[in-house]
Amino acid sequence: MINITRLFDFPYYQQEKYTSIPDALVTKQNGEWIKTSTQEYIANANAISRALIQLGIQKNDKIAIISTNNRTEWNTMDIGVLQTGAQTVPIYPTIAEDDYEYILNHSESIYCFVSDTEVLRKLRLIQKNVPTLKGVYSFNEIEGCANWKELLVLGQDTSLQDTVEQRKNDVKTEDLATIIYTSGTTGRPKGVMLSHQNIVSNVLDSAKRIPFEAGKSRALSFLPICHIFERMILYLYQYYGVSIYFGESIERISDNIKEVQPTVITAVPRLLEKVYDKIYAKGTELTGIKKKLFFWAIDLGLVYEPYGKNGFWYEFQLKIARKLIFSKWKEGLGGKLDLMVSGSAALQPRLARIFAAAEIPVMEGYGLTETSPVISVNDLRNKGFRVGTVGKVIDNVSVVIAEDGEILCKGPNVMMGYYKDPQLTSEVITDNYFHTGDIGEFDKDGFLKITDRKKEMFKTSGGKYIAPQLIENTMKQSRFIEQIMVIGDGQKMPGAFIQPSFDFIKEWALIHKIELGNSNEAIVANEKVIERIQQEVDTLNEKFGNWEKIKRFELTPNIWSIEGGELTPTLKLKRKIVLQKYADLFNKIYN
Repeated sequence: MINITRLFDFPYYQQEKYTSIPDALVTKQNGEWIKTSTQEYIANANAISRALIQLGIQKNDKIAIISTNNRTEWNTMDIGVLQTGAQTVPIYPTIAEDDYEYILNHSESIYCFVSDTEVLRKLRLIQKNVPTLKGVYSFNEIEGCANWKELLVLGQDTSLQDTVEQRKNDVKTEDLATIIYTSGTTGRPKGVMLSHQNIVSNVLDSAKRIPFEAGKSRALSFLPICHIFERMILYLYQYYGVSIYFGESIERISDNIKEVQPTVITAVPRLLEKVYDKIYAKGTELTGIKKKLFFWAIDLGLVYEPYGKNGFWYEFQLKIARKLIFSKWKEGLGGKLDLMVSGSAALQPRLARIFAAAEIPVMEGYGLTETSPVISVNDLRNKGFRVGTVGKVIDNVSVVIAEDGEILCKGPNVMMGYYKDPQLTSEVITDNYFHTGDIGEFDKDGFLKITDRKKEMFKTSGGKYIAPQLIENTMKQSRFIEQIMVIGDGQKMPGAFIQPSFDFIKEWALIHKIELGNSNEAIVANEKVIERIQQEVDTLNEKFGNWEKIKRFELTPNIWSIEGGELTPTLKLKRKIVLQKYADLFNKIYN
């Protein structure tokens, strides 16, 4: 059996262990799911490698990929590039043009592959400012742009395959594989250098925690591959012989889930919140006994504990709830979904409980781009799952909690460093331990719990520490609150900017016959809306000490988004930008 030490070993391992999976990679084109077998995947990757060699690509050259959606071509290019000894530079499609320019120049990328006309348009705006860029290829057919299929044709000459094999043999496991520029919440993106060993070790050490039925599972992939979380998961899928179907877009996920009927998906907490809110909204539309049963099942799910901890009577009721109510949730998610893996941000415990009760457990994990990414993850088997935690640390990775509560990580998954920035690298890696910037703790059984970001904690003028993420995650349990940012550094008390859940508020207003007006501005100015959200804040404030309670808040009329600049591509708050954007509301709260 192939010994996996480099990223391009995964498809060959898959071919050897599972023969050739007919739907190894599947992308929807013109309304039809187009399947690529393992054998075709490898053949196309080799053709790309041969073509790149003919274009003069050398070891350690950089090739950028910018794609608005996940697709077979992305993975084919990835393997094709890596086999030549060059490195891939994945770029978020939604970032600004000047960030495109910065990343392409900083990485000295020689070629760039883009998905569609919008990405190409943004690239063309800055292309003249990137002197290293020799050419641009597109995945879609775009007039006036070279197409990636031209490389498949160029690479048909198999006489260069011996050169490809030599290039592959020259790639060592400790060699650089990819540079991933973290979006960051402030400043210029940082280029995280990950070696083949960093990611391969993370795949193999995480694989033991994910209960796949090898060679028989089917995944729907829609989180951006340019982020290391989804990319590592795709290698893990290949390792387990999982068929990978690429979702068309976030907007089409509901339809794609029904079409594909996946057994596993990866998700971020915000998406899971939206799924739950949709289910809940449908429940409110029921009447009579059906409505009573729905909310009985919800109440049961909200106190769920794994491994029968709630006793016989609870388990008996849960069995009935699963048959009558939760089975319909599963049907709505394709009927076969039995595992969701969540990362990127903290998952609300109520969601972990309710989905586990519905037999669609969410395996919450924790990690960073700099750790390839997984540090810890929950596992339902062997009592390895605990609600409210990010699981136990994976094999071969060591975690210690510093005196100030910061999580420090050491292991083969820790990055090589930041590209062209040895000073910043030395600041975050000391004694081989990477300083995560997260505050956390272990419980008595070794489960890791994240409490906040070190840099995001602040002190009030009274000297009390505030952990904003903890408060924000609690407040977002309210269906009235879509987004919230806790403020108050150096002020006498914590305050908050709140972006209401406008869709839910419209439903609520309809039921209660409240006139809202025609705009979000009218909604946030509505006294009844403000009063209702105040009730939610007051109720949830009870979970905190007096110094932590949100004393005042202001509602924001616009929806916080990646495009609007309030959120990073991984849906984290850009706190400085939000603070600048709502400086007038800040003054209203504190003046």
